[in-house]
Amino acid sequence: MSTTALRRHASETATPPRRPGVALALICTAMFMLMLDMTIVDVALPDIQADLHANLSDLQWVVDAYTLPLAALLLTAATLGDRFGRRRLFSVGMAVFTLGSLACALAVNPLMLGGMRALQGVGAAMLFGTAMPILGHAYPEAKARAKAIGAFGATLAGATAVGPLVGGFIVDHAGWQWIFAINVPIGVLAFFGARLGLPESKAEQPRRIDVTGTAMLTVSLAALVFGLIRGQSQGWGSALIVGSFVVAALAVAAFLVRSARIDQPMVDLELFRRPSYVGVGLTGFVIAGTIVAATNYVGLYFVNTLGYTPFQAGLRFLPLTVTSFIAAPVFARLSHRIPLPVTVGGSLLVVTAGLWWASRVDASSGWTALAPGFVLAGIGLGASSAVLSGAALASVEPDRAGMATGVVNTLRQVGTAAGVAALGAVFAARTGSRMAHDVAPAHLPSGQVAQLQDAIASGAGRLVAGHAPEQFRTQLTHAAVDSTAYGIHVVLLIAAVVAGVATVVVGALLVRGRRSHPAPTI
Repeated sequence: MSTTALRRHASETATPPRRPGVALALICTAMFMLMLDMTIVDVALPDIQADLHANLSDLQWVVDAYTLPLAALLLTAATLGDRFGRRRLFSVGMAVFTLGSLACALAVNPLMLGGMRALQGVGAAMLFGTAMPILGHAYPEAKARAKAIGAFGATLAGATAVGPLVGGFIVDHAGWQWIFAINVPIGVLAFFGARLGLPESKAEQPRRIDVTGTAMLTVSLAALVFGLIRGQSQGWGSALIVGSFVVAALAVAAFLVRSARIDQPMVDLELFRRPSYVGVGLTGFVIAGTIVAATNYVGLYFVNTLGYTPFQAGLRFLPLTVTSFIAAPVFARLSHRIPLPVTVGGSLLVVTAGLWWASRVDASSGWTALAPGFVLAGIGLGASSAVLSGAALASVEPDRAGMATGVVNTLRQVGTAAGVAALGAVFAARTGSRMAHDVAPAHLPSGQVAQLQDAIASGAGRLVAGHAPEQFRTQLTHAAVDSTAYGIHVVLLIAAVVAGVATVVVGALLVRGRRSHPAPTI
């Protein structure tokens, strides 16, 4: 590169855009689409299940096929943006995400839908990986940046708030395919908006791209999630499942060893020497792996067991989503005044309380039994959405912004993927065993009982009784409601226990970090 080119590059990376509001609008539009596609499927899963003849494992892949590449490629995408230009990668990501959305809408079987969701996830990784660095470049002044990050967090919470409601409305009136097709016109507009209105920015000293590390991380995550999803059906002690967990452990160990030895790793392990940063990352992982992951099974419960339409189910998510939407901007404004142990640790504590309250659901409960717990969990979810990215961004110098925020966002996606898989395994096991217990007095043939167990474990709810002989239909309906409610109870209770343990650990980490280093200003 010539001296003139170097000067041009230094100027380009140092000068913020003249219209930072355009950058903020484009980033918020992209984030809204990405988060919407995580939550909009919650109430569409029953229709996808019926239309594509999918089982629970297929439905889990509809969620995890999106989050896995997002988690595995996010850090690499951030590095690519730092090196080749964040606007350029943002535009490519928008194009890939939009094409993936169109392909999802055209899917004719679960395998095609899962594959195209993975394509969406690749595009989403590029968008997530460049979002915060673009904002950091657009808003170099701390106070203005804090406001932009607050808008960013509010957008994440807002998409979470309207996702189930919008998804339910679309599924009821147009079909599940349109929850993906709606992204196409928005994506096209955002693509051209980025090309025309977003100035280019790069890191002055970009990190090298760690292809080997990316491959190791991808293999590890894929093997872990595969084992969790297929463990119930294949047998937890089977060679396939044990082998999957062994591969996951070996791949992540190799990834960590490599990261510790090379000069410019994909993940700088020095970040994890900062207790506060570890606490922030762990909070993102746990909240995504508990309340966010659990909503997939609650959506199935609302539609297939309680008998609501997708739109009606979306309405019943409002205690969770609206409180999250309201809490996000409030905590964004307060985050620079309140210590991290209170904002970050407190968000986990409130999520724990909400999950525990909601876990008291049983066969006699209506949806209102979940509402108070959803309100509490929504406050914690909104608070975490508002403060986590800002805390990560404020903890490092600008050239490491992509990595710092990328690791936190990666941990969120890993948490979602692992949570969906792990809680799905719990749901399938508990509902199946409960169903066998509830139908035992009917003395059905063992083969029929096994079929009922498989159906109820796939989230079919009271629909399992639809094709049963008339004399068994009422009994099977009661058994299905009881079994599914019990499965939801166990899922939410385990999620509450995990979040509770994490609250104690995160609190200790944040207090320790606050003593050893001043808390970052968000």
